[in-house]
Amino acid sequence: MTHKYTPFNAVAVVIANMVGTGVFTSLGYQLLDIQSSFVILLLWLTGGITALCGALTYAELAARMPRSGGEYHFLSRLYHPCAGFVSGWVSLTVGFAAPTALAAMTMAAYLDSSIGQLLPLNRQLFAVLLVAGLTLVHGSSHSASGRLQNWFTVLKVLLIVVFVIAVSTAVASPQPLNVLPADGDAALVASGAFAVSLIYVNYAYTGWNSATYLSGEIENPQRSLPLVLIVGTATVVVLYLALNATFLRAVPVEALQGKIEIGVVVAEHSFGPTGALIMGGALSLLLVSTISAMLMAGPRVLQVMGEDFRLFRLLARKNRRGVPRIAVSVQGALAIGFIVTSTFESVLVFSGFILGLSSLATVLGIFILRARDRQQAGAEQDGHPRGYRTWLYPLPPLIYAALMLWTLGFITATRPTEAGVAAAVIMLGVAGYLVTERFSRQS
Repeated sequence: MTHKYTPFNAVAVVIANMVGTGVFTSLGYQLLDIQSSFVILLLWLTGGITALCGALTYAELAARMPRSGGEYHFLSRLYHPCAGFVSGWVSLTVGFAAPTALAAMTMAAYLDSSIGQLLPLNRQLFAVLLVAGLTLVHGSSHSASGRLQNWFTVLKVLLIVVFVIAVSTAVASPQPLNVLPADGDAALVASGAFAVSLIYVNYAYTGWNSATYLSGEIENPQRSLPLVLIVGTATVVVLYLALNATFLRAVPVEALQGKIEIGVVVAEHSFGPTGALIMGGALSLLLVSTISAMLMAGPRVLQVMGEDFRLFRLLARKNRRGVPRIAVSVQGALAIGFIVTSTFESVLVFSGFILGLSSLATVLGIFILRARDRQQAGAEQDGHPRGYRTWLYPLPPLIYAALMLWTLGFITATRPTEAGVAAAVIMLGVAGYLVTERFSRQS
């Protein structure tokens, strides 16, 4: 009997993929141009609404098309295999391997800052060994992989909750926190600074769709995936709002502006230098589940591409426990390659644009799916397929599309170089598909 991931495993993957370095690093830059606590919290709520609308829509796609691979599978079915191939290639390199490497190197940096004086740490070697070790676990069995992910994700959530409570209790003179708009807030919301900040907030929320990469390996995906996506995303929205409210309440804005290590700054302000050291160690533990989750989800793109294209058929091979060990190993090797060469930094500059474009195309695909339903209405008495249907349809996909188009449009207008590089990467993906289709498409 082939074991599968439980719905709890899948929720853990969603939460772990989303909660990474973004929420602990981006606030300092947002505060350079936006000092209103209401606008800052609205910014994170807007990003959360965007992610929830995407999750509500993806839930129907995943329930209707329950196969591993995420956007690769959806875009192949909804548009054309070429669209899926490009998305899968981008997800492998930009979407998983590079962020995995970045998270591993960030974890090594935090850990070194915490224990470096007592125990000197070779950051690059530690990051490589961490990725290699997690790759071995995730390439062994679903049970070992799932248990590892569950424990570290539970630890991550508990650490965040403890941090929020501890800081809130320790602050003797809390800063004013406005949850209602004040004069000038409307102009800030309509400003370019809000749009720029939303780009980074959306990137911090990236990962809400990660469970769809494991669809074919989750128990009863038609029923469980909608709940997994919604519960996982909603949990992260609450955590992000609580964290940012805690940051703003604990430390004056001036002390946070332009700072990267926000969590360490807040801990030091609340508990002293010892608290900062403890926070550095805690943040390093938080990132283990992020790296682990990416090594669970990313290889499934390789696996399904191997099932569809003869050229990549080795990647589809599974061990006796049903785990695509070769695909997991390739994903880990790519991440280690980025760690060793550090070439991933240039990729991350435009990754938000490409991943946003891929998710936008997927969300809009719900309208194609519904149109096909209407054409095939005679196949069922009521004309509607059974199973989960997007709540409040068509509002979630329309809201997601509007917010994502605004973000992508702003990037194109203000960062044409990054948008141009992203377009070039997509075109290379198209060329790769044409070559692969010609020589290795399975019959």
